Amino acid sequence: MNMLIVYWSATGNTEAMANLILEGATAAGAAVTLKEVSAANVSDVEKADVVAFGCPAMGDEILEEDEFEPFMKSIMGTISGKNVGLFGSYDWGDGEWMRRWAKDVKATGAKLLDGGLIVNLGPTGDAINACKTFGKKLAEM
Repeated sequence: MNMLIVYWSATGNTEAMANLILEGATAAGAAVTLKEVSAANVSDVEKADVVAFGCPAMGDEILEEDEFEPFMKSIMGTISGKNVGLFGSYDWGDGEWMRRWAKDVKATGAKLLDGGLIVNLGPTGDAINACKTFGKKLAEM
C-alpha cells in the first residue's frame, strides 16, 4: 500500500502534523511519500492508494487560497473511490473549515477517514498521539 501526504503550512503546525501522520503510517507498514502542495500534482494523487491532505484554517475558516485550494479543485475528479484523510491546524473557530472540506471530499465519492483531524495550533501532548494514530488508521484503510 502506498500513501501520499500533501500539505500546506505557513507556521509549521500543519507540517508537524504531516510528519507525525507519516510516522504513524510508516510504523503501520505503509510506503509514504510526503510532499508540500507546491511539489504535488494530479498524477501523484492518481498513483496513491491512500491520500492525506493537510491545510490549516485560514482567515474566516477557509482553505489556503493561493496554492492549496486550487490544488484541491484540480484533484477532486481523481479521488472518487480513494481512501482519503484530511487534517489541519487552527488557531480559533470551531472547525467549520474542516466540516465544509470533508463534505466536499465526500461528495466526490472518496472514502473519508473520521471526518478529518484538527489540532489547535501545533501538535503537543495528546495531539501528537492523535496524529500518529490517524496515520496508522490511514495505513489500515
